[in-house]
Amino acid sequence: MNKTRLIRNLFVPRQHQLDQYGEDAEFLQRKSLIRLLKKGKQTKWGTEHGYDKILSYEQFAKSSPVNSYEELKTYIDRMRHGERDVLWPGQVRWYAKSSGTTNDKSKFIPVSSDALKDTHYQGGKDAVAWYLRNNPASRLFDGQALILGGSHQPNYNLPHSLVGDLSAILIENINPLVNLIRIPKKSTALLSDFEEKRNRIAHEAIGKNVTNLSGVPSWMLSVLNRVLEISGKASLEEVWPNLEVFWHGGVAFTPYREQYHRLIPTPLMHYMETYNASEGFFGLQDNPSDPSMSLMVDYGVFYEFIPMSELGKPNATAVPLWGVETGKNYAMVISTSSGLWRYLIGDTVRFTHLNPYKFVITGRTKSFINAFGEELIVDNAERGLEVACKATDAEIREYTAAPVFMDENGHCRHQWLIEFNREPNDINAFAHRLDLALQTLNSDYEAKRYKDITLQCLEVIPARRGQFDDWLKSQGKLGGQHKVPRLSNDRHIIEQILQPHPLTPPKGGE
Repeated sequence: MNKTRLIRNLFVPRQHQLDQYGEDAEFLQRKSLIRLLKKGKQTKWGTEHGYDKILSYEQFAKSSPVNSYEELKTYIDRMRHGERDVLWPGQVRWYAKSSGTTNDKSKFIPVSSDALKDTHYQGGKDAVAWYLRNNPASRLFDGQALILGGSHQPNYNLPHSLVGDLSAILIENINPLVNLIRIPKKSTALLSDFEEKRNRIAHEAIGKNVTNLSGVPSWMLSVLNRVLEISGKASLEEVWPNLEVFWHGGVAFTPYREQYHRLIPTPLMHYMETYNASEGFFGLQDNPSDPSMSLMVDYGVFYEFIPMSELGKPNATAVPLWGVETGKNYAMVISTSSGLWRYLIGDTVRFTHLNPYKFVITGRTKSFINAFGEELIVDNAERGLEVACKATDAEIREYTAAPVFMDENGHCRHQWLIEFNREPNDINAFAHRLDLALQTLNSDYEAKRYKDITLQCLEVIPARRGQFDDWLKSQGKLGGQHKVPRLSNDRHIIEQILQPHPLTPPKGGE
């Protein structure tokens, strides 16, 4: 029986709604804001900021400044200790643990029951809705989904309150019916030891009819390679002949694309990017031929955007969705049904279309190199690496980059630490290609590189195999949704990774 043919009809009404996104975006966003304020006025935050008197977006924008995690941290900590009605009505029991701030190792992002329903799980449903519309012959529901998640632990020993990776929170709260079509089993999915989890997942998945994958590309790749090792097969087509789609997010897919094509050589395989962060589900790639994602405008999220050229200035002004322009780099600001009010999430985006609103993620507000006025962002890095890899037949697994500041001779450069799956024959030629590509992509970088006067040619250091994983493990961040910072404006991260770790074997086999 073709289960997918029966189930796909359930998604048709939602597909029609999604088709109206372009025409209805402003209306849907204003409606989302009113709904959020109606709930927010019941909270201590809402009382402090007069949410009961706000009738328009303009009033809301004046109600409080844009907030970073530091401004909300005290409120969130009160919530984590069990206090009710702080940033969101009722008691919020779940907290997604993500990478930290300047002052803290980790952030703890509240995930309310409302947000699980109207944002995170709705995003998953819409990913399926768009995929089924684009692929009428799909047999998605005739097999099982391999969903790769993280782990969680108690929150201040409060009953029924936990912190952990967002993926673990989603698995813990998922509809029990979904478990009938999902692998691995829950106890395996929530293991904290990634190496043990990877091995167990591989053993549980072999022999199953896996039709779809969901997870972070880097960690999923590690699991899939383990599947091939155990099965002894040459490609995943031999293990799962009905595999048809990978929903991926968390890190850019570009560095991993060729590796996936090698593992899954069939042209029938599909890849769809999702933007599901700890703070909310924001975007979906609805068209496989278009790398940009559609902004999800009718979830429990209200969006504002600050032009990156103004970020950090005293008079920087956020604009609502209907005020953005294509081609500009924006820092994204969100208000959510978990009580994150006018929250600067830290991601930067650029809109490619306005009807409907479609965008690409360009990086992080704090993930860039601007040590010499070059304003290099992650989007430049990913595209430059793609050019260099194609030109030198190289393949990258992980990377990070940082500035090398001026020496006594006035020389300075960017230093790239790259772990290759396939190294170029000439590392200097790779560095030269990358340098030229960055100059083409970024006029500020090009200007600083002019005749080597300000900035010298970048340096590439090949990392040993597993060097980034060893660093992540030393930080307690191996697996889950953790990822290597791509660009840093100082040398803190790259110096840590370059240091020998206890897991590093001694040189010469000593």
